[in-house]
Amino acid sequence: MSSATKKRYITNKIGSEFYELAEEDIIAQVRQTRGNNLHEVYDQNGDSYVVSMPTKFRKAVWLRRDQFVVVRPIAEGDKVKGEIEYILDQENVLYIRELGKWPSCFEEQALKMTRESKRGNTNDQMIDDDMLPPSESEEEDDESDEEEETYDEDEDVDDEDEEEFDTYNPNRMQAPSK
Repeated sequence: MSSATKKRYITNKIGSEFYELAEEDIIAQVRQTRGNNLHEVYDQNGDSYVVSMPTKFRKAVWLRRDQFVVVRPIAEGDKVKGEIEYILDQENVLYIRELGKWPSCFEEQALKMTRESKRGNTNDQMIDDDMLPPSESEEEDDESDEEEETYDEDEDVDDEDEEEFDTYNPNRMQAPSK
């Protein structure tokens, strides 16, 4: 497989599949990048340590600060305590939360990803009244108000403004000269 095909395969896999957590999997949040494909994470147990990114994700997926990942612990690691198993996108976070497997320490960040919080309202009403188009009864009221406010346009017009000026417009065809 070429590198472009591998990259496309990995990004499609991450974007289209829901990840099923295994028992040894730990959900962690990326705190910072240490370089050489090492990332410092804060896990669901409250520990902070360094994890490595496997070669299948390198140059295909970019990690950002505060993004969630699934980590598999490494027993022989002194400084590097785990390896990133899967990178969780927003849909996966909400899916794991619906299954009831989402850690309580990251609940606040998961709530920020829900549709209700992005819309800014937590009640059941989907659209604010201010955002709805006017109803027919409101339009009829507006039309009746306009009829009452009519005024005589001839009173405000000055005689000097009625003069017509010949202006040159280069975009118009000029009448042929005689």
